Amino acid sequence: MAALSSSPSSLTSKLRPVDVGGAVAGVRFLGPTAAFALEGGAVVLVGEEEQRVEAHKGAILSVSGDAKRLVTGGDDGRVVATKGDGSVEAVFEQKGRWIDQVAVAGDGAVAFSVGKTAYFQPVKGERKSHDFPSTVGGLAFAPKGTRLAVAHYGGASLWFPNAVAKPEVLEWKGSHRGVLWHPEGRFLVTTMQEPALHGWRLPDGAHMRMSGYPSRVRSMAFTVGGRYLATSGSGEAILWPFGSKEGPMGKQPTMLAPRDVRVSAVATHPKDEVIACGYEDGLVLMVRISDGAEILLRAPDGKPVSAMAWRADGGALAIGTEGETAGLLAF
Repeated sequence: MAALSSSPSSLTSKLRPVDVGGAVAGVRFLGPTAAFALEGGAVVLVGEEEQRVEAHKGAILSVSGDAKRLVTGGDDGRVVATKGDGSVEAVFEQKGRWIDQVAVAGDGAVAFSVGKTAYFQPVKGERKSHDFPSTVGGLAFAPKGTRLAVAHYGGASLWFPNAVAKPEVLEWKGSHRGVLWHPEGRFLVTTMQEPALHGWRLPDGAHMRMSGYPSRVRSMAFTVGGRYLATSGSGEAILWPFGSKEGPMGKQPTMLAPRDVRVSAVATHPKDEVIACGYEDGLVLMVRISDGAEILLRAPDGKPVSAMAWRADGGALAIGTEGETAGLLAF
């Protein structure tokens, strides 16, 4: 991002406010269209025009997606895929169940969970399921293939839905919530109920303990190429180094964009080592990792930033908050 150094210190004039009418649970870009999933059950599509789709008859509990579909799980027992044109498809429906987690694979397969049970729905073929020791806290597909990481109490499991073998268990005491693969598949990281992360170096099973946060980490993302893991949970963005085969063990994290307000959401640029950093007061900064240079993207309004997403080409950022006003910024 060579233009960053010559850019103004504020790009707030480029921010397009979007009145989505509710708190944002998650956001994805579907091609050029930003898709905001609202906690209340609706999906708001923002491109040249705005469109509202009632995806769920109840609350949205989980959000994932790919370049073509926003996939949501709700307390109405439905897994719903919403496309950029506003069309909606129910991937799964069972009344009376809560869809706690959803994930989407590179080939379009979908995983979701109900309580202790994780389900795998391939693009073609029959649905498969597996019961885990406790409630599923997070789901994530490996960068390649259909191997599924499942976070739960006591660690995480690696499940091949198409294999007969039992899932491989990665043990660590405590309640594990979100889960994320390194882009090269060498590491697996979970967020925990306590203010810490835990990771495993998959080739040898070595543990990686990342602690010292003042609050629980609710947002994390690897930078392009996987050199850093950017995380929320502190009064600055905490970036753990993952550029070597050893991972972050024995190394200090990089700390960027310090403020007296905690970071609530992070989003990593798809092409450059740049992050968007959202705070609990609604402020959003764009930060270059190499030198910590900051550009203000959104002024604070008192509503915590809840979700952000970059367009695939890195030319736009969608911002969701716990208030009723989201934002779209094109560079």
